[in-house]
Amino acid sequence: MHVQHGVKEVSKREGVTGKSGREVIVGKLKSATSARDIPLNDTAIEMIKDLRKEFYFGEDSPLIPDEHREVTRPVNFRKRFYRILKAVGIETKGLHSFRHTFATRLINGTKDKNGNIKSLTSKQVADLLGHTTSEITELYYVKCDMKKLNGITDGFEL
Repeated sequence: MHVQHGVKEVSKREGVTGKSGREVIVGKLKSATSARDIPLNDTAIEMIKDLRKEFYFGEDSPLIPDEHREVTRPVNFRKRFYRILKAVGIETKGLHSFRHTFATRLINGTKDKNGNIKSLTSKQVADLLGHTTSEITELYYVKCDMKKLNGITDGFEL
């Protein structure tokens, strides 16, 4: 997936004067590192293909368009997301909490049947998330799972 724009909803303005109402703006990303290519797993690719079967308006169309083939307003996207969570019995969480969980699981990794841990480095996860440094990822996103470290130092004799 190629990330090249950000979407936000802001109060309408005319010059420096505020107007009533809100509008969706598609524009610049937060930082230079926010523009990136994100590798997707097979499940994510299949889900995108399913979405494209339902709503496809061309290569440059939004992944999840509104009824006018435009970018979905963030508030409407959130409401749709919450309805999906409720339908599958998952506690309502903000979208950003899933980003934190994703980062944590990538860094903590998974243990295979031989006890080997497959994980990514903080730098690799920072690159996926579009952070400028891995310190941001480590400070604000990752909670270390100490249970996965049990036995990791077995065999190290000093």
